[in-house]
Amino acid sequence: MLPENIVATFHRLHGEAPAIVVRAPGRINLIGEHTDYNEGFVLPAAIDRAIWLAVSPRQDDRILLYAEDYQAEHEAQVGRLEKSGKGWPDYLLGTFSELAKDGKKLQGVNVVFGGDIPLGAGLSSSAAVESGMLFALNEIYKLNLSRPEIARLAQRSENQFVGMQCGIMDMFASLMGKADHALQLDCRSLEYQYFPVNFPDHVFFLCNSSVKHELVNSEYNTRRQQCEEGVRLLQPHYPNIHSLRDVTLEMLDNERARFPEVVFKRCHYVVKENARVLAASEALQKGELEKFGELLYQAHEGARTEFEISCPEVDFLVDLTRDRPEVLGSRMMGGGFGGCTINLIEREKVADFHAFATRQYKEKFNLDLPGWVVGLTDGVGKVGGRS
Repeated sequence: MLPENIVATFHRLHGEAPAIVVRAPGRINLIGEHTDYNEGFVLPAAIDRAIWLAVSPRQDDRILLYAEDYQAEHEAQVGRLEKSGKGWPDYLLGTFSELAKDGKKLQGVNVVFGGDIPLGAGLSSSAAVESGMLFALNEIYKLNLSRPEIARLAQRSENQFVGMQCGIMDMFASLMGKADHALQLDCRSLEYQYFPVNFPDHVFFLCNSSVKHELVNSEYNTRRQQCEEGVRLLQPHYPNIHSLRDVTLEMLDNERARFPEVVFKRCHYVVKENARVLAASEALQKGELEKFGELLYQAHEGARTEFEISCPEVDFLVDLTRDRPEVLGSRMMGGGFGGCTINLIEREKVADFHAFATRQYKEKFNLDLPGWVVGLTDGVGKVGGRS
């Protein structure tokens, strides 16, 4: 009922139906964490959890925002955009800021939005909000932006207005998703290809650790700086490299003495993770699910020991799966320090596994363990409205 609720709230607040209603899905990332801002490869997919936005243009420059999930409102002006101090409005206001930088002339809008993407679960609700808002503005104001261009703008909004130095993966996945497929994205060129994810006997099941450690934003930016430092240390000897995308394990080993140990570990993880994305895509194409699952375990180990972005709760959840034959692979998903694990599991064993994991997790951490099977869906699109 959520889209209907959004539309009903819009009508209550503004006395009319919205001009457009947009569905903007969250995403999972099958494999490839922290490779996107290193111009590497990722393997995300749009999912059946989404943000819905009801939007209409105004005749003045007022931006009236209403967050259904928070029962909260915020007002701004197109020509006087500044951070809200509340957090959530900035993901919407940043889109106006970046469009203005590109010379796009907009008037105000009325916006009501909400969704069923669990906050803090690593499913990129913020990217869905940004991508959905830009898609709506593109439609209303006939800006003629392509979906990749919208993804770039959404990334800029988060980098420059919100202040989170994320890569482009989340926005691109939300906009470019294809039902029953994963999207292998080259984050340098934005070239992409789809790989089938439609197994008869297995599903992707998410376990939400119900924790989000406060480290995530500061440590994310620190990891990015460490990766950039690694590139700077290599460039005197390898002048043709521009990012860790261009680096091989041999290069790292040859110059290891020049690296602080922590920077070496970060770079070593990224180079190996890039290779894992390519191997995982090939495994999907060939239907080699056991190989795919093993790559998930390898990715988690790298995230835990080399990139150091896991946490005890998530490590416990991954370790729970290792002696469960119905689970082919498991890893932490998202920026780190909490959120979900993604598990490749036999379809008919999901309920039994979830019950087992819930008991163990409650006993260990006294935390609940929400979990759900994710379906893979198409990307951002119009689902209603007057226009």
